[in-house]
Amino acid sequence: MKKLLIISPYFPPINAADMHRIRTSLPYFKNFGWESEVVMIKPEYTDITTDELLLKSIPADIKIHKVKAFNKKWTSKIGLGSVALRSLWFYFRYVNQLLKSNRFDLIYFSTTQFPVCILGSYWKQRFKIPYVIDMQDPWHSDYYNSKPKSQQPSKYWFSYRLNKYLEPIAIKSADGLISVSEHYIKDLKTRYPIISSIPSAVITFGSIESDSIISTENSNKFTNILHPDSKNIVYIGRGGSDMHKALIPVFKAFKKGLIENPAVFTSIKLFFIGTSYAPPGKGSKTIAPLADDFGITDHVIEITDRLPYYHALATLQMADAVLITGSDDPKYTASKIYPYMVSGKPLLAVFGIKSVANTVLREYGAKYLYHFDGNEDVTDYIYDFLANAALGNLPTPNYNTEVLGKYDAKNMSRLQCELFEQVLSNQPL
Repeated sequence: MKKLLIISPYFPPINAADMHRIRTSLPYFKNFGWESEVVMIKPEYTDITTDELLLKSIPADIKIHKVKAFNKKWTSKIGLGSVALRSLWFYFRYVNQLLKSNRFDLIYFSTTQFPVCILGSYWKQRFKIPYVIDMQDPWHSDYYNSKPKSQQPSKYWFSYRLNKYLEPIAIKSADGLISVSEHYIKDLKTRYPIISSIPSAVITFGSIESDSIISTENSNKFTNILHPDSKNIVYIGRGGSDMHKALIPVFKAFKKGLIENPAVFTSIKLFFIGTSYAPPGKGSKTIAPLADDFGITDHVIEITDRLPYYHALATLQMADAVLITGSDDPKYTASKIYPYMVSGKPLLAVFGIKSVANTVLREYGAKYLYHFDGNEDVTDYIYDFLANAALGNLPTPNYNTEVLGKYDAKNMSRLQCELFEQVLSNQPL
């Protein structure tokens, strides 16, 4: 059995989006010959909410190591809030000791806290252990350079320059890449020709059956935040101005409905939940202002705080229909669309015409899939979906559930392990 050391700063019970790849893969890595250990940050050093139910999905035999981080209360005084930077020294010191006393065949970074990945280069040089990086998002990107300052992330000037410096340290020495998007891998191999021949694979996040079981078994613990007297259409995930192009035809269709058919459309509530990564109560709304522009404020509810993961799954199950939208960044992929698919609810999807999510949704049989950048005005199609949702006239979805098996966590874990094997076979004797 080969040994895999996983670096995942956010890990259960921390309720962060970037830990789901590892969380859903851990039950299956052993099936494919890999014994795993995880090094995470102690939850008290992060400002992400926790969800103790997430621990139920982690196999009991997985060894979890926990490191500290510098206290944000003090580091924020010098403008240093990133948990990746605050934990870097502690990761360095702890994992050094771990690698001195234990044998590992591969190190696997699966996180969007990318600065931690620079340690891979050091550990490879010192301990002769190859490493793989999971690119769930772009690390260094020019996407926001052309955006007005109001649409740029907090401290963008600093983070842009820091990422430009740190990314090559980690990427140039990497032995393998995994990504949710072919674009991310292509960009990195173009930027750093030295890695052009290393193994790489596009692997989406997988769905895991135990999640539905845990959510159902604990459904009595979750407060129903939807409106009992409305038809509730639900989106759960991050917001941002880059989602506006996808939402404009939805809001345009909704506004048309309120004018032309108010008796039907006033019964609809559009929920956008968990739209900010900020600590609870500190998120800025990015969807509600667009709704204000369309004059549909009373029908659009944006909740910036993240729900506990299984509460979110239960909320999708309670919805009358679900909504998925994509970014105006053509390289963006909605890697976490499977909870929507597993819900079995009528699904309205609006993506860019080049999004890889279109392929998965077409395979699944999503009937109401539209593009915000195509040649056709999709407003009337979306209008019809909303009207039928309000009237309860949407047909029972006839989804191709075999697609869920194709993209389930076990199969996605197998693909990861195949890449791990490729990496090891490429190492010098």
